[in-house]
Amino acid sequence: MDERIKNLVIIVLGVLCFLLIIGTISSCSGAYRQKLARDKEMAGRLDLEEKMSKYSQERVAMEERVKSKDKDLQEATSELAGVKKELLEEQMISKSLKDDLAKLTKTKESLEEDLKQCKSRKR
Repeated sequence: MDERIKNLVIIVLGVLCFLLIIGTISSCSGAYRQKLARDKEMAGRLDLEEKMSKYSQERVAMEERVKSKDKDLQEATSELAGVKKELLEEQMISKSLKDDLAKLTKTKESLEEDLKQCKSRKR
């Protein structure tokens, strides 16, 4: 019977070893799949971090450009206001000159009329 018990113990131990080997292989396979999934997730996170960093830098650059354009707009607006003021002054001067010209024209016509009347009296 000792032989039978030894054989039974060997069979049980063999089955246990086989089950442990299968369990180990299964565990290693699961760990490998988890490692692949973790590596894939890390790569995705790194890509997203790089994109986020890139977008942050682009946002900062765009904000600087917007500030620059705002400054340019303010300068152009103030320059336009100055030009409008100068144009208004020029228009006022032009109107004044036109009024003066009209007065001079009337005076000239009046003088010419007086001259004609003087010439016709002398004759």
